[in-house]
Amino acid sequence: MANRPLDILNKALQTSVIVRIKGGREFRGVLNGYDVHMNLVLQNAEEIQGGEVTKKLGSVVIRGDTVVFISPSQV
Repeated sequence: MANRPLDILNKALQTSVIVRIKGGREFRGVLNGYDVHMNLVLQNAEEIQGGEVTKKLGSVVIRGDTVVFISPSQV
């Protein structure tokens, strides 16, 4: 049986992820929560550009309609 997108997000809870949003900005942090609209809560979030951390943000909420992709992070 194929995994649904929210099933995959559920498996990623409490792990480090990279999130790219519209406009090309990327954030890395620990996925702390999400909802059916794919609104995301990241803890210990950082904004990254070109693989380098540009800002440490702490806790952030990312609107689901801006998310382009969510990927596991190697950090």
